[in-house]
Amino acid sequence: MNPAPKTPFFCFKSPFANLQQQQSPQEQSSTNHCSWDTPWLLKPLLNLGTAAANLFNSANSTGNPLQSSKQKQLGFSSAEEEQRSFAAALASGKEATVLEFYSPNCRLCNSLVTFVNEVGNRNADWLSIAFADAESDQWLPELLHYDIKYVPCFVLLDKQGKALAKTGVPNSRLHVIAGISHLLKLKRPQKP
Repeated sequence: MNPAPKTPFFCFKSPFANLQQQQSPQEQSSTNHCSWDTPWLLKPLLNLGTAAANLFNSANSTGNPLQSSKQKQLGFSSAEEEQRSFAAALASGKEATVLEFYSPNCRLCNSLVTFVNEVGNRNADWLSIAFADAESDQWLPELLHYDIKYVPCFVLLDKQGKALAKTGVPNSRLHVIAGISHLLKLKRPQKP
């Protein structure tokens, strides 16, 4: 005689356990005798929690907006591409180069991408812009050389690659934009 399995008096099953484990119904009945459906009051919270978790996971998987999809397809390291871009900017012979140190996880840095690209396009005749991921070990010599302790940080370089100035500690987006404006005024060619 097989005795019927005893059902526990208390059920310690989490309402979120179904999200963590996906088992077949036969496995669930053999391993867990608790069958607890989420109370109707908690279902909206469960749905909200699931939506928040999915949003968080999708935001983390999007990666760096500064890295192009072509670089991802070709398999190049972001830092290698950035260093090639920096070398090309210095070799271009333009009056100045702005090197932006950023972090892929920095919201302020990501919010400045379009502004920095617009500034680069507007001043393309005398200015080159390059990006450097401050979290990459390959940029460590430049981080130490230019004394970068915060992001975003913009360094203005002359034709020879000598640092002329850098922006201060970023307090807000407007503060950073004003700092970039002051950097550009230092080297902007005078119009006749």
